[in-house]
Amino acid sequence: MSEASLTTTESGLPHHPPLTAGQRRVLGVLIEKQKTSKSADAYPMTLNAITLGCNQKSNRDPITQYSEDEVEDILRELQQAGLVMKLTGGRADRWRHLLYDVWHVSKVELAILAELLLRGAQTEGDLRARASRMEEIPDLEHLRQHLASLSTRKFIIYLTEPGRRGTMLSHGFHTAAELERLKSGASRTVTTDEPELATATSSVLRDLEERLQTTCEELARLREHVQRLEIEVAALRSMQPTPTKESG
Repeated sequence: MSEASLTTTESGLPHHPPLTAGQRRVLGVLIEKQKTSKSADAYPMTLNAITLGCNQKSNRDPITQYSEDEVEDILRELQQAGLVMKLTGGRADRWRHLLYDVWHVSKVELAILAELLLRGAQTEGDLRARASRMEEIPDLEHLRQHLASLSTRKFIIYLTEPGRRGTMLSHGFHTAAELERLKSGASRTVTTDEPELATATSSVLRDLEERLQTTCEELARLREHVQRLEIEVAALRSMQPTPTKESG
């Protein structure tokens, strides 16, 4: 069993080792891309595409500025933990997650976890709207059915009392200190279960997020194309004969 695989406590309850903030972001990006990509070339993802996905400004909290070297180190950590796989042999190495095999979750459950990994603690209403862009979740009742299963297996943690308006929750990969701070903050936050404004604008937000993601994908592909062209041009230049002066 890998370091980040499911273990059990002395009481027999499931337990998940904490993930660092970087590991959560990278896993969330890989899940999101697998579920939203419309191009076979977009997933599995290149290092450059993962880095862009980590640092994009839509559907991310907090906003980050990871370098490719930092993301590569995170991917190696996740690979050692058995959560991702590196694919070689193409123009560029690519990465894919192994979470269906490791966590044994459904498609909807993984979409829910992806949103929590990308944005952290949030209300049930916000979570349903955001996760629905990856997998259909018709209403809060359907969401809560999946949350009940995830909660039993400690994949999600309720920060406030479940089943009430404005219930806050997060993923189950926090350290104990992080979880304590989240619970303390959530208890002081007054929210509604599913704000009318969020309901009215959720489709617009999803559309904007999808457009931004498509743009990021195109930029990543263009960058890789330019890099290949630069290599080809350098190779052609190295093959040209060195000019010599004609003797007088």
